Amino acid sequence: MKAGMLVDSFVREAPRYRAYTHRHLDAIPQLAGLPRDLRHAIRLAAQVFPFRVSNYVLDELIDWDAAPDDPLFRLVFPMPEMLDDGALAEVDRALTNDDRETLHAAVARIRRGLNPHPAGQLDANIPVHDGRRLNGIQHKYRETVLYFPAQGQTCHSYCSFCFRWPQFVGDRSLRIASSRVSDLVDYLRAHPDVTDVLITGGDPLVMQTARLASIIEPLLAPGLAHVRTIRIGTKALGYWPQRFVSDEDSDALMRLFERVVASGRQLALMAHVNHPRELEPEIARQAVRRIRATGAMLRSQSPLLHWINDDARVWSRMWREQVRLGIVPYYMFVERDTGARHYFEVSLARAWEIYRDAYKCVSGLARTVRGPSMSAWPGKVEIQGVAEIHGEKVFVLRMIQARNPDWVQRPFFARFDETATWLDDLVPAFGGERFFFQRVG
Repeated sequence: MKAGMLVDSFVREAPRYRAYTHRHLDAIPQLAGLPRDLRHAIRLAAQVFPFRVSNYVLDELIDWDAAPDDPLFRLVFPMPEMLDDGALAEVDRALTNDDRETLHAAVARIRRGLNPHPAGQLDANIPVHDGRRLNGIQHKYRETVLYFPAQGQTCHSYCSFCFRWPQFVGDRSLRIASSRVSDLVDYLRAHPDVTDVLITGGDPLVMQTARLASIIEPLLAPGLAHVRTIRIGTKALGYWPQRFVSDEDSDALMRLFERVVASGRQLALMAHVNHPRELEPEIARQAVRRIRATGAMLRSQSPLLHWINDDARVWSRMWREQVRLGIVPYYMFVERDTGARHYFEVSLARAWEIYRDAYKCVSGLARTVRGPSMSAWPGKVEIQGVAEIHGEKVFVLRMIQARNPDWVQRPFFARFDETATWLDDLVPAFGGERFFFQRVG
């Protein structure tokens, strides 16, 4: 049975597109086959965690015979275990009593307890220019600036694990967004060390091509020649590949990509691919072919997630298929310390084992992938291995990218802890008091 009855107002460029939110759960026909208690529990979780799913994901990606254990189902449907029992019961009482004020207060309180902006996103990453905070821009690493266009702060579907979930919950105090591309241009002119701009969200490819062009084309000006790479972070390849193939302005999108490449810049689509099944539909493969034909590059990245892809066979299969299609495997991330982290996280020791077991099963062309990497406050910290040095078992670590460029590629060691899931769980090896990047006081 095909899903898709409700049109979301933001979609104007894709008339065939349909999306469901938490208000429309009862209208998803496939859910009727799940137990009533589970449907109710999903409804409760969806009050807290942003929920949105496209008809394409429902019809083409989820194996409904395997739901709710299907990894693509858990990729988009928030599960009750993502909340602790107390929070779940509190939301249940308010929803059952139709007490909207209590519900909204409870949801807001729960969300603020989920570490909505990890790794200094609000207090350390937002730059100041001419005495003004640029709230839709982040500048953590010297070479790379992130831009959050206000019109792109949603997605075709929401990932249940997403560390950008505060962008989608309607709380302006949590949202990072800008409607002034002039702020970005002025900032870049003042920072000639910046070589890369990442347009992110949300998903910039929910925007019409004309709107996206109004952001990208100013970056091609001669005065910004130091900007050599323009990146677009997107999940559209998995959640709505029609964006590149059959939407009414998909041809215009391909022409925009060609203009960027013709300018001498590199255009890189940072494709979020969490499971190999996302690349199986023919329209997704056609989208890859069209993107590559413009001269743009595709790179893939994903966190390692319990319930979804915590299996070396899944990763090796995904990397091999990406290489075959012409997508460059780029990052395996550790699930960030935000949202329903406890539900999705995998221990660092297990993450390293999965990465190593998958890595040794692929050819050199897939060994471009880096990880497992934690995007923590100091930078992207990579687990390079587990070793025994002078009788002490340790994690061997390095920074692939860092807030302080002098920290990059500097090896360091943490005492092995089989239960650790994040950098903050680790302590220095060999009796050290603190890691070199840790602030005093």
